[in-house]
Amino acid sequence: MSKTESRKDEHVKISLEKDVAAVHNYWDDVKLIHNALPEINKDEIDFSTKLFGKKIGAPLIIAGMTGGYEKAKKINENLAAAAEKYQIGMGVGSQRAALEKPELKETYSIVKDYDIPLRFANIGASQIVLWGHKQTLENAQKMIDMIDANVFAVCLNFLQEAVQSEGEAHAKGCFDAIKKLAEDLDTPVIVKESGAGISFDVAERLSKTKIAGIDVGGHGGTSFSAIEHFRSGMINDKLHERGGKTFWNWGVATPTSVMEVGEATEWKLPIIATGGIRNGLDAAKALALGASCAGVAHTLLEPATKSMDATISEVDAIIKEIRASMFLVGVDKVSKMSDIGVDLWI
Repeated sequence: MSKTESRKDEHVKISLEKDVAAVHNYWDDVKLIHNALPEINKDEIDFSTKLFGKKIGAPLIIAGMTGGYEKAKKINENLAAAAEKYQIGMGVGSQRAALEKPELKETYSIVKDYDIPLRFANIGASQIVLWGHKQTLENAQKMIDMIDANVFAVCLNFLQEAVQSEGEAHAKGCFDAIKKLAEDLDTPVIVKESGAGISFDVAERLSKTKIAGIDVGGHGGTSFSAIEHFRSGMINDKLHERGGKTFWNWGVATPTSVMEVGEATEWKLPIIATGGIRNGLDAAKALALGASCAGVAHTLLEPATKSMDATISEVDAIIKEIRASMFLVGVDKVSKMSDIGVDLWI
């Protein structure tokens, strides 16, 4: 197993075995206002919505989590089966490993065996800076073809890179690289964070490019700094073990990020609310704050390591909770969720 494969295996193992959550989940600070007279029927609520030109069966995305090592194939297959059953979107983890070792492609490409309406390819932002524009376009197409992706996601994971023992914190030139990629790649490009959120200022800068949307990847769920804290401890790297602990709770809270990105982009770009979404109620709160859909990751990781049935069961529960939340606030269409009132303690 290569260092990259080992790192990906360790990330999943630590996520399952250690408490790597942020100290506070900020979705608990958002309260939907109960409608005692909803005047709708729960089973008639219209879940259908469009995202990046594709119709999905519920306002939910299975966020990119893994790929690039042997066990990831089954995890992605279980997630893909759930995405197919409920016709929701799905991403995969960073595909760099498969570019470096073609034999690992199937740990990602397994998702092509399933009828998923919206697929997200994924690469870290540091890589597109290091590659340069020409190589980035070539590699992006390879990653898109690998999973038949409808959207290409550039992941701003600089917090993790900064505290990781082998991190590549190359951010100089990142904005221009994203800008050029969005202009020249035929597939829609989105920008996503991975646990530290996107602020108003960053969203405002990104809104001046041709990106198709933003996944806020906010603070409040899994802390990748915490994951690197535990990884560094495993290899007796005291410096990065300390750094991971220091920055454990760094970032912009997901609900705050959703609102700031919306205001900065004048609500013209689709927003995916990923970061700390534990259930359908959290997802409904994200929709009420203006997100186009919610992205779920850690909640699905454990069932995805167990079985296809367990994964499908968890997605089913989340979708039922979204429906119940919409019923209890008296909303019969996803597009109307951003019109309801919320109480905030952020």
